[in-house]
Amino acid sequence: MTKTVIVTGSSSGIGRDIARAFVERGDNVVLNGRDAEKLTRVAAELGTPERVATVPGDIGAATTAATLVRVAVERFGGVDVLVNNAGVFGAKPFVEVTEQDLDGYLNGNLKGTYFTTQAVVRRFLTQARGGSIVNIGTVLIDHALAGLPASAALVSKGGVHALTTSLAAELAADGIRVNAVAPGIIRTPLFGDGDEQASGRLALLNRIGEVAETTAAVLYLADAAFTTGHILPVDGGYISGRAA
Repeated sequence: MTKTVIVTGSSSGIGRDIARAFVERGDNVVLNGRDAEKLTRVAAELGTPERVATVPGDIGAATTAATLVRVAVERFGGVDVLVNNAGVFGAKPFVEVTEQDLDGYLNGNLKGTYFTTQAVVRRFLTQARGGSIVNIGTVLIDHALAGLPASAALVSKGGVHALTTSLAAELAADGIRVNAVAPGIIRTPLFGDGDEQASGRLALLNRIGEVAETTAAVLYLADAAFTTGHILPVDGGYISGRAA
């Protein structure tokens, strides 16, 4: 059965690959990103205009969430899956973090996820057929790195993990499942020219991950009918041990 999927932050990296995978398996996808031109280009690259819609906008604004749902309903008749991928990440020593820094992470990561989920859940409830939500967190919530001071970003992502388990409990009776994927170090534009060998040695599998491996986990959780409240690490064993 064809599903309609909203993927936030889908103009590059992990989000773009998630959108690609849903389109390739025959689903309708609503793309979102702040750069309208880039979003249009990604939609064209997916090659199926009849099954792709775009909603440019900052996910930290509640109006963007409302527009995502409205476009999904107008173009495809409803919503079945939400992937909360949009977010920001960066490192900065704790004592140097400003109020503006913290607000940026809270808005882009936690507030954006919260209000997009709220808008989609309202639609799920009117459809009365349940739905699936997959959030993107990070394994750094469970195992921080001394050499990566990222308290502001991690506070906001920790909130995403908490939201996942809380909503899984609250919404289960309505047939709405809420899970999360917690990536480790993944080869994305955010990784940039980082030291791949050094980063890979942090994981049992002795390498960094690829976006397609994160996508596979998202697809699994989107469809896993008896799984909710689960935070799935996709980290090559980073939180389980070390390669040496």
